[in-house]
Amino acid sequence: MRVVSLHADVLVATSRVWQTNCTAIRSGEEGMVVDSPLFPDELDVLPVVLEQAGFPVSGLLATHGDWDHVLGRLAFPGAALGVAETTAAFLTGEPGTPQRELRDWDEEHYVERPRPLGLGQVQALPVPGHVGIGGHELELHPADGHTADGMALWAPWARVLVCGDYLSPVEIPMLSATGSRDAYLATLERLRPLVAQAEWVVPGHGSPIERARAAAILDEDVRYLTNWELPLTRRTGAQRAIHAENRRRAGEAP
Repeated sequence: MRVVSLHADVLVATSRVWQTNCTAIRSGEEGMVVDSPLFPDELDVLPVVLEQAGFPVSGLLATHGDWDHVLGRLAFPGAALGVAETTAAFLTGEPGTPQRELRDWDEEHYVERPRPLGLGQVQALPVPGHVGIGGHELELHPADGHTADGMALWAPWARVLVCGDYLSPVEIPMLSATGSRDAYLATLERLRPLVAQAEWVVPGHGSPIERARAAAILDEDVRYLTNWELPLTRRTGAQRAIHAENRRRAGEAP
């Protein structure tokens, strides 16, 4: 797991699989951990890293309900998990889905965990809205399209945008089974003014990116979803497979 500092109040830990990002944000004596790394050893070391860096953990947040973003309670079992109201509805309507998908992934990759995932207390947050943290507030913005649920988080004092599974430098836009091409495009346009203000953007997968690159990726993603033009830097076999599935889900031939 790689850990980098984007601001005095923002650390990002990137998992060694899928380049999945977990973001710690603090203000004064309070701090939030957004999303999660994946492997048991990464989850075990995360509290140690944050304690050594002086980052308190007052609660957990998840940008959306995909299993690879809600593992924070394996690292902080006593912390409450805050999610958008849309994500809370998904977790309530499909109880056990993240746990089942985690078990399936672990079995496929021969991963053993010391304990099962329990989401515990899930707090539904109104989005758009705000979450107080120390002397500041995190802004919560709707971010559906990849899935039917989700939110992006803007830390205005740090000028850091945590956007979940959008604006990835390594992965093209992915439409899940509940995703929507139109909703994804609408989310990109909602993110555009935040990207214009950001010093750093933290995608769900891939290294944190500076404003100019994030803006370029946003434009590439709009072109991709508008006319299925694959970005030049994201044309690997894995991304072509995602592309074919996207077109199938959009009702178009690959």
